[in-house]
Amino acid sequence: MSTRDSYHHGNLRAELIEAALAAARTDGAQAIGLRSITKQIGVSPNAAYRHFADRQALIVAVAEEIQARMAETMRSRVLASDDDSAATRARSRLRAVGLGYIAFARAEPGWFSLAFFGAREAPEPPLSVPGDRTPPPFALLIEALDALVDAGELAAERRDGAEWACWSAVHGFAELVIYGPLSTHDDELVSALAERVVDDIIVGIR
Repeated sequence: MSTRDSYHHGNLRAELIEAALAAARTDGAQAIGLRSITKQIGVSPNAAYRHFADRQALIVAVAEEIQARMAETMRSRVLASDDDSAATRARSRLRAVGLGYIAFARAEPGWFSLAFFGAREAPEPPLSVPGDRTPPPFALLIEALDALVDAGELAAERRDGAEWACWSAVHGFAELVIYGPLSTHDDELVSALAERVVDDIIVGIR
């Protein structure tokens, strides 16, 4: 084992993930390669294989980190006031979750493209997270919808499957902004349209 590999034995996994995050920030999963990442941080490919079985394993780890950061962005937009009613807080929470998701996608398109779909060119199915872990952004959406039921703003019989309607709406809008016809529109218009999409889906599920 080289001196460099020995030095990084304790934190190499985290350093590999950080380097892969930096590479993916602009170009998504296609920018991640075990050999290129290890060369960048000055370790041998064999050192990386002690932490990741292959490139896909590294991509899954990077996706998990991106999902955590996305959830933080979504959570940071939730501004609850004790003066608000439970119903108002629940609606505001769901709205913040949806707008936070879109905001993250717009700010970090490279990470967004990797977060749930991984290496799109790979023949295997998109990201399968070990242990069937619920991605943090999806968990926030589920919690917000459950809070809407608890506040009496969403009928219990309409709760089942509502997360898929919400996720489809915000994710589809984000894709249109990043890759589609909305990519040429100015930020002010896109922000207004994002609010319209989120508000309409909340009305729709209720």
